[in-house]
Amino acid sequence: MRNTTISIAKGIAIILMVIAHAEAPGWLCRFIFEFHMPLFFITAGYFFSLKYLNDEATFVKKRVKGLYWPFVKWAVFFLIIHNWMFDLGILNETFGNEAGGVTHPYSWHQMQQNLWTIVTAMAGYDAFLCGAFWFFRGLFVASILYLIIYKVALKLLPTRAKTLTPYLICLIMLLLCGWKTYEGLRIINLVQGGYRDMMGCFFFGCGFIFRQFVEEYHKATARMYISLPMTLACAAVVFLFSKYLTANMNWRSTYTQFLSLPVPALLGFLMTYNISRWIDHTKGWVKKFLVYTGDHTLNIFIFHIISYKVVSLLKIWYYGLDPRQIGCHMVIHDYSQQDLFWILYTFSGVGIPLLGTWLSELVKARIREYRASSGSQVQ
Repeated sequence: MRNTTISIAKGIAIILMVIAHAEAPGWLCRFIFEFHMPLFFITAGYFFSLKYLNDEATFVKKRVKGLYWPFVKWAVFFLIIHNWMFDLGILNETFGNEAGGVTHPYSWHQMQQNLWTIVTAMAGYDAFLCGAFWFFRGLFVASILYLIIYKVALKLLPTRAKTLTPYLICLIMLLLCGWKTYEGLRIINLVQGGYRDMMGCFFFGCGFIFRQFVEEYHKATARMYISLPMTLACAAVVFLFSKYLTANMNWRSTYTQFLSLPVPALLGFLMTYNISRWIDHTKGWVKKFLVYTGDHTLNIFIFHIISYKVVSLLKIWYYGLDPRQIGCHMVIHDYSQQDLFWILYTFSGVGIPLLGTWLSELVKARIREYRASSGSQVQ
């Protein structure tokens, strides 16, 4: 039976990501960053099956088809149009990110190098148009790493201890990440040093563990007088962490930020999961929209930044800004903490990719109908 609760949770998470990238009020962004990316790794781990321990090829093929290939395809697409974006004025060398960094047109040599890096390391993507693409590599590495460690652990552990394998993997990942951040170490053959990938593996494992107890969890939280206070308590703790011990899955996280991440990330998942269960028991358009959104998070990951540009044009007109500010990454920074343009950016970042997805599906359906009708007429 299809799990629409997880689809809703993913839909909520991707919307939160778009809100945070739209430079929403600082307190809201900090709250979202505490858990929204870990949530994607947890939901991916939720669907991990032990059958893949004896069918590694199928698992790897799925990861390649679902993560590596979309990454390469769209990273190459944005690589090809990178210089064209400068010609159109979408990118420029004057306005960039909040830290003042800008991007530049690529030379022919740079384009070739980026192509090689995209294919061989799942990196080298356009930083200003594909800023969220690190997730594809993170989940790809984390999920395969989890499979490998699980198989090795089953061979090394005594029979009585094999049931502890999922917990052992999570513990190993936490210890390694702690060691890595404390000493400032890097995995040199992973772009950005591997912190996101290793923490992703930890959260992936947490998702798998949660799946083993999900029925018991449902029974324990079946009553609203239990689940509602629990959800509010989770939200309160996440908010306190976001205010006093801010952390996220930044690849440059410090040891303190590493220590601050697991608790709010896991509680944020439970908060979102509970909300998703409540929505899943309804039958309105909110549920349908979130399920559809959760089932198409990939397209929002890929296209939400370029979709922001529509609202940036409106903001430039509204404030009379320099037209080159459309090149700001990810959105125009001026007045972002005073106005409500982040709401319009959110509608654009979610709505435009979903509209494109819906139209694409509609066209494909019509083509299939045409082919089917043509085939029946021939017969």
